[in-house]
Amino acid sequence: MGTVLLLSYLIAGQGLGASGAFARFEYFVFHLFAPQAVENHPVMGSYFADGANPLDNFLVYLILGVFTGGFISGILAGRFKKAVDKGPRITVKIRYILALSGGIIMGFAARMARGCTSGQALSGGAALGLGSWALMMCFFAGGFIGAYFLRRQWQ
Repeated sequence: MGTVLLLSYLIAGQGLGASGAFARFEYFVFHLFAPQAVENHPVMGSYFADGANPLDNFLVYLILGVFTGGFISGILAGRFKKAVDKGPRITVKIRYILALSGGIIMGFAARMARGCTSGQALSGGAALGLGSWALMMCFFAGGFIGAYFLRRQWQ
């Protein structure tokens, strides 16, 4: 991962992270419906400055490649199937609700923190950013605490 991160800085001039690609897609969609409001917004407007396209960024292609590669890998390995991973004590509906809730919270928190956990851990951690290291410590602590309370759902 260190080599990939170093190459990312050398080639693209920035680190890695997934939330930036999703934000760029979000701004692109918003721009389709309300171009004036988006272009006048202090943050979203910067992605459209001088006629730029927010989807023209290596992070967008990185995420598309991750999805495409995972899809092709699953098909070639014979692992591609519709399934819901869950424990015996939880219903499919509750599993979907928990997954959606967790995804919404993580997505909101990633934008609020100006970066997802991968960007914080890889790019911020490699740059020895104190905030990135503190976030990762809290992230793992929260994961262990959450796992303790949800462990019976998977047994």
